[in-house]
Amino acid sequence: MNESRVRCRCRLIGILVFSIGLAAASIVAADGPELSPLATQGPKPNPVKPVGNEAINASIDRGIEFLVKRQNPGGSWGSARNTKGLNIYAPVPGAHHAFRAAVTAMCISAIIDTGTTDPAAIAALEKGEAWLMDFLPRVRRADSEAIYNSWCHAYSIEALARMYNRLPDEKRRARIIELIEEQIDLLSRYECVDGGWCYYDFDCGTKQPGGSSISFVTATVLVALHEAKKLGVEIPERLITRGMDSIRRQRNPDFAYCYGEYLKYVPRYDINRPGGSLGRSQACNIAMRYWGDELVTDEVLTTWLDRLFARNLWLDIGRKRPIPHESWFAVAGYFYYYGHYYAALCIQDLPPEQQGPHKDQLATILLRHQESDGCWWDYPFYDYHQQYGTAFAVMTLARCRKTETE
Repeated sequence: MNESRVRCRCRLIGILVFSIGLAAASIVAADGPELSPLATQGPKPNPVKPVGNEAINASIDRGIEFLVKRQNPGGSWGSARNTKGLNIYAPVPGAHHAFRAAVTAMCISAIIDTGTTDPAAIAALEKGEAWLMDFLPRVRRADSEAIYNSWCHAYSIEALARMYNRLPDEKRRARIIELIEEQIDLLSRYECVDGGWCYYDFDCGTKQPGGSSISFVTATVLVALHEAKKLGVEIPERLITRGMDSIRRQRNPDFAYCYGEYLKYVPRYDINRPGGSLGRSQACNIAMRYWGDELVTDEVLTTWLDRLFARNLWLDIGRKRPIPHESWFAVAGYFYYYGHYYAALCIQDLPPEQQGPHKDQLATILLRHQESDGCWWDYPFYDYHQQYGTAFAVMTLARCRKTETE
């Protein structure tokens, strides 16, 4: 081998080693006791006009009316009806059991969150609750690869927690606690071997998923477990510790989060950068904060809320695209209303005097995207997308209402 080739190869090796070092440093830096300055630097959104509760309530009412009309006769929401020529991998029947139960749980949560007293909405809610309590024990993963039930267990826990607080019926409450404990047990079974949760395991296909945990799936579960904890349900500490460790391994110093652990050594890959993380950072931030991560300060939450509003177009460009991750920064359409819902949770966790402007920003975005029939949707997905999009939007808008002092 001639000298020039040796020098070239050495330079390439040096660049590779240096890049790996930067990647490792970017992951470790966010784990340390000090907050990186990058976590609180970002763009600021333009001011928007205040949004009054009247406009928000009118929009919510239209959303609830849509959900009432689209409820299945048996009480659930959503179906496996194909609404486009291209759809994601979903082995029958298990994948659709998980999808339908998760979407039904979300619609239940949405109706409860609004505090509606409309008779039609209450009737739909009661039918949905009865369906969920009957069907939920049957949900498992579709096969060793498709683990969509992770979503179902998480959103069902959230719905059950709301159902528990809605009615003071002790017999019903006892059954709800049993169902929550069953969901936690299933989450324990389907936890990734390294901690956290995922929705695919194409690499291993083992009894306990051996593939990569996914940051926002883990965050979704941790938020749900926090709701269960508030009811006094015992949460295995191992699940929380391992889940938080998984998210930390995926967190960059600027608090953009990798899509999954399989990408943690390429932290500047498009989907891991702030533009690609807009729909995930809100969920990961609030999940870590709920469980005591002191690095997720008010300033971090505010920085990322500002970034979401100032750079919303990066998410919006992906909205309604039929192919996942085909947009800029590999954004998928289904990040959109998901990310805004968890942004609303972040706003709720800020001091009251800081919430108002963020609520206005969030409400402004959602009001302009409501469809003519009252729904919201971001990604064509069998016959679940309008239902889950509307549920997310309604839950978000319910948290944008102002108090008398705001």
